[in-house]
Amino acid sequence: MANPAAANFKHRSREITEGIQRAPHRAMLRATGLRDDDLRRPIVGVASTWNEVTPCNLNLDVQAQWVKAGVRATEGTPQEFCTIAVSDAIAMGHEGMKASLVSREVIADSIELMARAQCFDAIVAIAGCDKSLPGSVMALARLNLPGVFLYGGTIMPGEYEGRDVTIQDVYEAVGMHAQGHMTAEAVDSLERRACPGAGSCGGFYTANTMAAAIEAIGLSAPGVASIPAEDPRREQACRTSGEAVMRMLREGLRPRDILTREAFENAIRVVVALGGSTNAVLHLLAIAHEAGVPLSLEDFDNISRATPHIGDLRPAGRYVMADLDRVGGVPVVMRALLDAGLLHGGTLTVTGRTVRENLSGVRADGSPVMVPVSQPLEPEGGLAVLWGSLAPEGAVIKTAGVTKKTHRGPARVFDREEDAFAAVVNGQIGSGDVVVIRHEGPKGGPGMREMLAVTSALVGRGLGQEVALITDGRFSGATRGVMIGHVAPEAAAGGPIALVHEGDTILVDIPNRRLSLEAPAEEIERRRQAWVAPAPRYTRGALAKYARLVSSASRGAICDQSE
Repeated sequence: MANPAAANFKHRSREITEGIQRAPHRAMLRATGLRDDDLRRPIVGVASTWNEVTPCNLNLDVQAQWVKAGVRATEGTPQEFCTIAVSDAIAMGHEGMKASLVSREVIADSIELMARAQCFDAIVAIAGCDKSLPGSVMALARLNLPGVFLYGGTIMPGEYEGRDVTIQDVYEAVGMHAQGHMTAEAVDSLERRACPGAGSCGGFYTANTMAAAIEAIGLSAPGVASIPAEDPRREQACRTSGEAVMRMLREGLRPRDILTREAFENAIRVVVALGGSTNAVLHLLAIAHEAGVPLSLEDFDNISRATPHIGDLRPAGRYVMADLDRVGGVPVVMRALLDAGLLHGGTLTVTGRTVRENLSGVRADGSPVMVPVSQPLEPEGGLAVLWGSLAPEGAVIKTAGVTKKTHRGPARVFDREEDAFAAVVNGQIGSGDVVVIRHEGPKGGPGMREMLAVTSALVGRGLGQEVALITDGRFSGATRGVMIGHVAPEAAAGGPIALVHEGDTILVDIPNRRLSLEAPAEEIERRRQAWVAPAPRYTRGALAKYARLVSSASRGAICDQSE
């Protein structure tokens, strides 16, 4: 029998379960297997991005069952539904990548629409691949129903020639093969070993970066972000998440109570301390927008300048997410930052407790994976924002592992990613060059493609620190080197990147946060007057719609016309 008190928390589901006028609604719900006791309890949506397309989402159907068990055990009625999730790794390097960032908006919209239509009282969102994490959290912030996010977990590293390998190694192997440093047979052998099972890409790439950020922000249960997808501990993590959302429902705790300015600062702090993906900038800006929290590129740069880089994690470092899990996961990182006075300990979390309370029993002793704050790998965090004549609204670079802090060289200009990739693989890019890939921004792509194929080819050819790459597109979390993305305004909007000519001198100055096109002002103005906006690449369908709605990358590439 349902606890009568549970009915007090049916704040929204009453619309479809109570009264004679809702008999047709109950008839439909009974057809799904719900009984009287189920209808008396709060109804909790369990949103999953399960699919068979990518290992990132492969076992989320099983995890959803465990979440539902946690909901049922605490007097709730779970209802599972799925939304899309594309595979960035499979979409990379071709036209399919234009769908990736667009999918973030579709995921957020679809979860919102299901929650509104089905009158859920609360939501648990489970996601695995890069855009499904921020898309799910954007929906939680937008709906502001009691909500918990659960990451599906990292993949374990593969093993090749006695060392751990990830998908990053396979992409870089393409460049090594082009350089003659790796045989086709060796690439084939690596390909077969790099991804051994279910879970998101193993290094501290975008999925793992966002999982850590969401745990740091307080919307995930403590300690769940680093647990591998196929680890037996995931069952309890899933049940805990289901129980947590019911606790939030009883206590009246909602996502926007958690998503405060201080919570976003905590998330940024953890990302830059661990050398996380540049995509975190784009996604945290979008989540903050949904939560109504002011956040800007300046905030990321200021926090990164004041945060030591302590995580020796791939792509810049040696270790993967499973290694971080072995030394205590995200709570250990947060404890180290809290002890150093770099974290807001008073922010709320889905446990109903504060960050400080959640971390009370955690110790941060330091390890090869995460060095002490007092002995950092680098004195500043792993991200920087550059401004200047080439990026008046800003551009983003992952500084973790970048040894060359300034670069001045001639521009090699390409209007699409495929042409740049061909030039790299065919040996047409040399040391000192500045590769410019434009018309790949949010509107111009459309969809702001990631450039992992190009950046990995550069690294594979030994040019990762010798060539700078600048784009109005973006990068995979597996990218490393002097790679600058999110250049805004983008080329399609008439930004200065549209005015660069082959051979122009470009300056990258990370310490002084400058990105400059070194050409006379009168010449730039002459080019500006002659510039003509390109015709849209798509005129129908989802990509055309996205191109019409999307904002600048400097605002998170959001699709909201209210501002």
